[in-house]
This record gives sequence, structure tokens and C-alpha cells, in this order.
Amino acid sequence: MKVKRIVANVETQDITKARYFYGEVLGLDQLMDLEFIATYGSHEKMDTQINFLSEGGSRTPVPDLSIEVDDLDNALDRIKKAGIPIEYGPVKEPWGVRRFYVKDPFGKLINILVHL
Repeated sequence: MKVKRIVANVETQDITKARYFYGEVLGLDQLMDLEFIATYGSHEKMDTQINFLSEGGSRTPVPDLSIEVDDLDNALDRIKKAGIPIEYGPVKEPWGVRRFYVKDPFGKLINILVHL
């Protein structure tokens, strides 16, 4: 058996909040839209990973999702323009990433990062 994909599921009664944060602010494509589910992602090839953490690193809380981007400054600018508070960072971490944390509209802690 080969695992083909890992998908994060976030429960919400207001899917339109996902459209704004993940679609408009982060720029993901809407891949599926049914009445009970909206899927956001990218048509680019992505690696499949699942992390198990005792902390988020640098004594931070464990984030619910980690999203790697190609341009952290652009992501940070989009978050700030949307008026979304930064929970941590931006900071260059000793393990070779630059990152910041935000909360999505559902209260999930999101780690947005770029590998250096």
C-alpha cells in the first residue's frame, strides 16, 4: 500500500470564512465546492507529511497546520493587509526556517514558513 495524500479537515458551519482566509488571503485554489465541503489547495505537486510534536519549537504552542510558502514576506504582507493579528514572529529559527504564526477564522493556529 502507498499513501497518496493526507488531508486536514477543519469543522465549521461557515465555509465562507475559509474562502476568504485560505482563498483570498493565502491564494489557494478552490479545488472543490459542495454544499457541505469546500477544498482549497494547489495544483502544484506537494509533499505529503504528518508531524507529531510535543511543542511548536522555540517554546511555542503546537500549530494546527503548517503551510510552507515560496515568499514569506509576501505572505506576511497579505496577512497584515487583511488585518489578521500575528501570533508569533516573523522569526528565523535555528533549524533553518523563517516563520510566523496566525490564527485562521476557525481559531486554528497556522504556522506559515519558508525553508532557508
